[in-house]
Amino acid sequence: MAVVRKIPCVVRAVTDHGERVYTVELEPAVAVPRFKPGQFLHLALDAYEPDGFWPESRVFSIASSSTDRGRLTITYAVKGAFTTRMEGELTEGVAVWAKLPYGEFVVDPARDAVLFAGGTGITAFTAFLRALEPAQASRVLLFYGARTPDLFVYGPLARARAREVPAFTCSLVCEEVHGRLRVDAAWEASAMLVDPVFYLSGPPPMLVALTVQLRGRGVSHDVIRTDAWE
Repeated sequence: MAVVRKIPCVVRAVTDHGERVYTVELEPAVAVPRFKPGQFLHLALDAYEPDGFWPESRVFSIASSSTDRGRLTITYAVKGAFTTRMEGELTEGVAVWAKLPYGEFVVDPARDAVLFAGGTGITAFTAFLRALEPAQASRVLLFYGARTPDLFVYGPLARARAREVPAFTCSLVCEEVHGRLRVDAAWEASAMLVDPVFYLSGPPPMLVALTVQLRGRGVSHDVIRTDAWE
């Protein structure tokens, strides 16, 4: 188990994807501790003194590769007071603090899996996708939903991985065109898998709706894993 570390970081880049969705690239002052794909960090905007209390922070899935120990990437949507501060304060060169790694929302690479990601919930899966090998044996299906085509922030990554890894398939579901993510649309493909585990990451209403739909299909709670990131 990785030891949690508190690390000063500098913002190296901020990408505005529109509709108040941003990707932030951080340069840590020391090597990032080894983490499992799917784990998250605590981000603090205020200064931290080692002999003091940890400042106010929020959790964000680590979107960068678990093998890249010189960079941390997060993607967020502005939802409340803290992320509003992030929108106003995070620019290139700004100092922040990160505390990591945390979390047990880790995809088992040895089992068939169905991944449902809504909006920035995709960040819970990006490190896992980056780690997939072309010889991956177990099947992985990704159903990735976003409000508009511009908000498929990690669509290029998902498509590239689908070309490179035969066992991985992705479907991008644009709400403007197809409506919200639903189990029905994924069920035929999912039924071809062997004893799959279902991983859900996104807004709480999406997690509730998909869990109800999966249970309605007879899927056991034991194979439904959720990442409640709001």
